[in-house]
Amino acid sequence: MSTVKNIKITGQLKDNFIVETNMRKHTVIVDQPENGGGSDRGPTPLEYFFVSLAGCIGAIAKIKARQEKINLRSLEISVSGDIDTDVLMGKSDSNRPGFMNIIVNIDMDCDLNDEEKKAFIEDVDRRCPISDNISNATPVVFNVN
Repeated sequence: MSTVKNIKITGQLKDNFIVETNMRKHTVIVDQPENGGGSDRGPTPLEYFFVSLAGCIGAIAKIKARQEKINLRSLEISVSGDIDTDVLMGKSDSNRPGFMNIIVNIDMDCDLNDEEKKAFIEDVDRRCPISDNISNATPVVFNVN
């Protein structure tokens, strides 16, 4: 039988562009850079999106390495992507509002050859919930009070 876990965060819009989010015992600030009208007190939602992908890849890689007794000495994950900001600003609707591409570069130090590293990361990607949610449509329901 599968184990289903509910993940929940709450967020509240504060001054200007600041959104204070809370989860478990943590408070995380989301903001915009000063040149975007914010106070730069935290990463943007787009940056957090990439943080969640990098964090998931890192966590799943650690789990997999432990399961397979691979000495994963280091793992560096770089995530980047291009986005048409005119769409999110309401200036254009010629593209979709999401990223046009997402590029993940991984540098790993372990006792695997290049082919084994590629297979390792392909399995990490297959097991990563964030990567899955990026690659597959997940229903989003808005309940407004």
